Amino acid sequence: MAALPCLRATRDREQKNRGVELPAPYGPWMEIAHNLPQLIASHRLRSRVHQMPQLSTQHLQGREELHLAHLVLSFITMGYLWQEGEEGTVKVLPRNLAVPFWEVSQALGLPPILSHADFVLANWRRKNPNGPLEIENLDTIISLPGGQSLRGFILVTLLVEKAAVPGIKAIVQAIHAILQLDEETLHKALQELAEAIGDMGKALQRMHDYVDPAVFYAVIRIFLSGWKDNPAMPDGLIYEGVCEQPMAFSGGSAAQSTILHAFDELLGIRHSQESTAFLHRMRDYMPPPHRAFVEEIHRAPSLKQHVLSSGDARLCAAFNRCVSALADFRSLHITIVTKYISVAAAKAKAERAEPGNRAGPSTGKPPSALEAKGTGGSHIFSFLKSVRDTTREGMISA
Repeated sequence: MAALPCLRATRDREQKNRGVELPAPYGPWMEIAHNLPQLIASHRLRSRVHQMPQLSTQHLQGREELHLAHLVLSFITMGYLWQEGEEGTVKVLPRNLAVPFWEVSQALGLPPILSHADFVLANWRRKNPNGPLEIENLDTIISLPGGQSLRGFILVTLLVEKAAVPGIKAIVQAIHAILQLDEETLHKALQELAEAIGDMGKALQRMHDYVDPAVFYAVIRIFLSGWKDNPAMPDGLIYEGVCEQPMAFSGGSAAQSTILHAFDELLGIRHSQESTAFLHRMRDYMPPPHRAFVEEIHRAPSLKQHVLSSGDARLCAAFNRCVSALADFRSLHITIVTKYISVAAAKAKAERAEPGNRAGPSTGKPPSALEAKGTGGSHIFSFLKSVRDTTREGMISA
């Protein structure tokens, strides 16, 4: 199997003095990035970006610096675009931001927009370098409006990724066990996968403790929105100095995480044509090693066929526990999305009817263009319910 991307990403970041600053020539980027919430709240970010020098990306060395640069430039870009809310969007990303963002994106094989790989996987540090990988000892590197709720949203999502790590290991063990006809190791791997998926659910539940639904819906969500399938930016965005034609990219989405794609491929879950098309499009937003990992699982021998042909009741039960755990996780995700989008949208609409509301995301005017959609552009509830139901249909009947 290819190197495990989630594990490798975690291991790479275990270094005690992990870099959270770019080299000195990129000081102008870092200065803006570290002040994004204040610059956006005071409506000064766009003018600061216009004064930013045109910097070459040639001084960036190694993947870690490139990923940090992508994180920094993607956060500045989202702030620049959505500073004035969905009614004050721009059509052009200025050259001094667009060109380096494009170059760094090309070097990493990522699109020039904020993705899950930036927002979560690259955006954390330990407060105490020797302390545990727990929320009390973690912080984000770059922030946007949303305060503690934004921090909580990013770090709880990171802890879901962390909980998945034993499950990612179990995928590799399961595929090796199938190839070696080692039913004992396969059974153990499936037990570990089901347990990891359960732990992911426990981690996701912590969203309730750390994220205020009103802040998520009215303040945070717009900054994760893209310019594809978004009525607020129907023509996409021109990257000045890169291309004269506008380009369209989807916003950040949990569907860009490698984890559920990997589990679906191992368990042979087959989603509807529409859901599959969306999920496959989201793979373009993954780092190439992550995408390659998912594709390698797809090419591996079928776990489901192996379990069926083995006639082993214990293996069949272990397989079904994995599928059931995955469906339960997706049901939990629907519950969270209902609270943080549907219920929050209804409350925001009621408050919008009251006089005296001011415009702009920093003052809490919620975006209406994506009321029924995810930030990745999916019709969120029909999509989430569809993938949950098709997951359950992947069970092996007795």
